[in-house]
Amino acid sequence: MAQAFVNGKIQPGKVEVSLKPTCPYCRRTQELLSLLPFKQGHLEFVHIIATGDSNKIQDYLQQLMGARMVPLVFISKECVGGCTNLVSMHKRGEHLTCLKQTGALQ
Repeated sequence: MAQAFVNGKIQPGKVEVSLKPTCPYCRRTQELLSLLPFKQGHLEFVHIIATGDSNKIQDYLQQLMGARMVPLVFISKECVGGCTNLVSMHKRGEHLTCLKQTGALQ
């Protein structure tokens, strides 16, 4: 179930963020990405606690990426890491380039 759920969310041209609403790093990631002009349907925040299978999802993320952490940001099927990686990309302006290449921004 967790594998199908995660794999179904990660799609070309979209940004998917697995997160927990109580996590400060998740909130920071959500705030940063929410400031950008995404095309409708190209940004999805997945609150893994709401699924009822958060432990299984995090176990699968560990199998997939080597980390159980949240947030975990996927840009067009490629994992760019968590909050720290996204903030570093933001400071260098790389996240905008990456998002424009995927076609996710307006």
